This record gives sequence, C-alpha cells and structure tokens, in this order.
Amino acid sequence: MRMTNMLHFTENHRFCVFRDFSLSSLDYKMLTKMYQPMVGAFAIGVYSTLYQQLEGDRVGFSSLEQQRTLFLSLDLEPGERGRKIFIEQTSKLEAVGLLQTVRRFLPESDDYVFEYQLYEPLAPAEFFRNQHLTYLLRDKVGKYTLLFLKDELVASEPEGFTDANGENLSVPFYELFRLNTQVFDDELEQGFAEAATTRDSKVKLDVVSKGFAYPDIIQRFPRGSRNRDYVEALKYRQDQLVEINIIAKKYELTLKETCALLDEDSVFDEDGSLRRDVLQYKANLYFRQGKKREDELERGLAKVVPLRAGDEEGTEEMAVEMAYYLEVPAIFQGQCDQHQYNMILRNDPYTKVLKRFFSQGSVPDGVLDVFEKIDLNYKLPEEVINVLVHYMHTSRRSWAKSSIEAVASDMLGKQVHTYEQAVEYTRDRAKLKERTEAGAGKTGGAAGGRTGGARGRGKSSKPVLPTVKGTKANGKLSPEEFAEMVKWAEKLDGNP
Repeated sequence: MRMTNMLHFTENHRFCVFRDFSLSSLDYKMLTKMYQPMVGAFAIGVYSTLYQQLEGDRVGFSSLEQQRTLFLSLDLEPGERGRKIFIEQTSKLEAVGLLQTVRRFLPESDDYVFEYQLYEPLAPAEFFRNQHLTYLLRDKVGKYTLLFLKDELVASEPEGFTDANGENLSVPFYELFRLNTQVFDDELEQGFAEAATTRDSKVKLDVVSKGFAYPDIIQRFPRGSRNRDYVEALKYRQDQLVEINIIAKKYELTLKETCALLDEDSVFDEDGSLRRDVLQYKANLYFRQGKKREDELERGLAKVVPLRAGDEEGTEEMAVEMAYYLEVPAIFQGQCDQHQYNMILRNDPYTKVLKRFFSQGSVPDGVLDVFEKIDLNYKLPEEVINVLVHYMHTSRRSWAKSSIEAVASDMLGKQVHTYEQAVEYTRDRAKLKERTEAGAGKTGGAAGGRTGGARGRGKSSKPVLPTVKGTKANGKLSPEEFAEMVKWAEKLDGNP
C-alpha cells in the first residue's frame, strides 16, 4: 500500500472487503506452508482477519465499517505506529498477489473509503510455475525444504501413465443438453448487468489489459458534460470499456487525454453506444500532435548542443589527407584554396556550409528541413552531410527533397560514416555517370546514323546493333591484331 501521508489513512476511515472465493483445506495449507514463510505470520493473520469480514458461505462485498475494528482485532494501537505496521503487512500481501488495495472517493459522504480485494492462494502446480514466488520461498526455507513441500503438495501420477496413450471420453455440454435459443430473456440480462460490480470490470482490465478502470475514468470525467450519462453507463458495458483501453494503449493516451476524448461530441451514439471509429480517429490526431511536439523538442535540443560545442575553446580540427581532397567549386574560386575548402567541409556544421552554397545567404526552409531530418533522424555525421552538400552542387542535381533523400538513403545503405568514405562515394558516382553518358553517346550516334539512312531510303526500321566481323578463313592473327582484339574486349567489358 502506497501512502505518503499518514493523515490520509487512519483508523477513522471506513473500509470494506471484497472476495469472490472461499478457502478450502488446500488453500489453508498453501497459506501456512508456502505463503507464511515468505510474508510472515502477522501478514497471514491480517489476511485471515480480512477474510472473516464476510461470511464463509458468501462472496461479494462486506459492509462498511471503520478501520478501528481491524486495528482492535489485530491488537494494533490506534495511531501512526499502528498504521505503519498495518501498511507494512498489507504491502507484503500485495507483493505476493494475495491482496489489492483500492481507495475510493464517495461524493455523498465527501470522504475516502478503502476497499481490500482478497485473492485466493495459487494452486500448488500454478505456484511452482511462478518463478519469482518459487525463488523467494527457496531463499526463505532452502532448496531441499522446497522440494519436500512440492512432493507433499503435488502427488505424482501412477507408474506407466507417462508413456500411455489417452483418449478423451468426456461428453460435451451441447450433446447432452439443449437450450431454448429462440427466446432472449431481457429481464434476466438486465438483472445480471445491474448486479455486476465494478470489481468485475477492474479485475479484467487490470490483469488482462492493464488499462484504465471505470472508477479512474469517472473520477476524472466532468460532471456537467453531455456525455456524462454515456460514460456512467460504461460501468455495465464491459465491452466498450475494453475497446476504450485498447485505443488508449495503441495511441499511448494518458487518463486525462482519454477523458478529454470521451467528452467530445460524436464519440457516442444517441443510444449510448461507443463509436469506435470516431474515437480512434480523434486518438490518432492526439498521437500525431504529441509526436510532432516531441520531434520539435528533440530537434531544438539537438540544435543547441552542436552550437555550444563549437564555441568551446580548444576544439581540435580534423585534418584531411591530400588523397581525399575535393575540388573547389567555381563559386568559391578566389575565396579559399583547396586545403581550406576541404577543412571547412570536414569541420564546419552543415548549416554553415549550406549558407555558403546559397549566394543570398538564406537557405530555403524546404532544404533546411530535409537536411535537418538527415541529421537528426538518419544520424549521418556532419562531415558526411557536408560532402553530400558538395556533391549535390557539383553534380548539378536537383535540390528537391526527393533528390536529396535519394542520395542520403544510398549513403546509409552503403554504410558511409566517415569523410573519406563519403569522398570515395562521390568519386564512384562521378565515374559511373561518365561511363553512362559515354555509353549513351556512342549508342545515340550509331542509332542516329542508321536512322538517317533509313529515312533517306524512305523506310523506318529498328537500329541495327553492331556485330563483330569474322576473320579470314584459315588466317592466323598477328601479335598486333591480337593486342588490338584484347584492347577492344576490355573496352566492351567497361574497363578502359
């Protein structure tokens, strides 16, 4: 039980106990043999006292009483010391899964009420499948005692059962019984719905989906809202409450955001049914807006760090080897030499390098956004981004978003992470472009000549591909002719 202020938990506050089970002889043995060594005899005594608040042949809620009766039953003195002892013992029960404490606010009495929700002990087989409980008990009683307890509580199967094949001879329900499916009893279903407790919905949500329970939502929901009646009806509409929690979990909504969405118009139909598509659409808008704010904050923080780091004194500049020097573009001729230009690309931030390439000194917002994304989302180093800027200018590529992202994606795919790798990448791209243009020029010239000749003859035909002419029959190649053939073969392979 988490209590930060002892004045919010006193013996004068009222309480009730909820349980939906009855303890058997096996459960009592599990409490004594398994749980008591882990939490202590006093904690098991608290559990037993809470269990006795409701008759043994009934399940549900006990009547509201002051916690003073609990303190007197447990021989705890009313006061801060007794409260701390009680909180400590209930915390142990909560840690091993025997208890859950809920604090509820009752508007009619303007006060808080504590609800102690009891859980039955685990069955022996299920207990030993629970690793953290098993290891905790091992630490308390020892390994050999634990194995002895397992043999005492779980009887092994007879010999020969392991290898024997079994056949299920059980009769299913619908082979023996027939229900009247033509009549739907509305009054019966309404009675079950009215008798359903908030505890039923809370167990399913907390254990299965870890979502918001009905009390959590209704306490935060505005009283004067026109959707108040619809939200109150969620107490009996477990299916709608589950859908709300699924959407809240999918789009990472807080309890406050969930209540705000349920307060908006068109989320519920006139009959109180939840419009799931509308709620999901509005939740997606919340999610996108929140993500956009986080991205903007992350970008803003990322911008501050490099500026401060660049202003620090004693920052060492990275040198560039002459083998990896890039040519100075024409727009910088007379402003810097080759060494200075490459030192700028290697050490300056990409924002400053971009300004140098735009004569007006103001970089368009679209270009800045693309390079900002490459820097913060793609995580390319500054020196690689600077080489990318140089390549975009010298190769006369378009400064459009798609063109820049295409080159950046190619760099990421080829694992370009250093200045030297980026320079090699740009040189390879330049060589590939030259070969492509040279091949296209040759093909275009040959095709143009043949097409012109065909037009002169008044015919339209496909261009004839060049073929290798055969040598003279029974003729031998001279060394010069053989060398010429090797030269032409290398050119055809694309290795000039």
